[in-house]
Amino acid sequence: MAKLSSMEAKQALEALPEWAIRKSVLERTFDFDDFTVAVEFVVKVAREAEKARHHPDIDIRWNRVRLALTTHDEGGLTDRDFVLAARFSVLVDRMHARKRQAPARRRAAKAW
Repeated sequence: MAKLSSMEAKQALEALPEWAIRKSVLERTFDFDDFTVAVEFVVKVAREAEKARHHPDIDIRWNRVRLALTTHDEGGLTDRDFVLAARFSVLVDRMHARKRQAPARRRAAKAW
């Protein structure tokens, strides 16, 4: 996989507005309600990373998770980094969607 030029990386970043490029690293910090939910997210990230055989640096600070991606073998960012970042964004979106649905499910269960 070829290293992207800085222009190509900036263009790819347009599809991932929550992410940022800093020193040839694609990164994003995710906030969660608590440590347990943050760790659940990290487990999901680990599964996706294993499938892709491409692993981010992960920093957990209580309810915050910072992910950093770069392709070390290529010395910078590649398409693999952006594809995996998009997968991680989908994971967190799904987690937030389930959280919003949870109160409605609890109300429905009580009514039943």
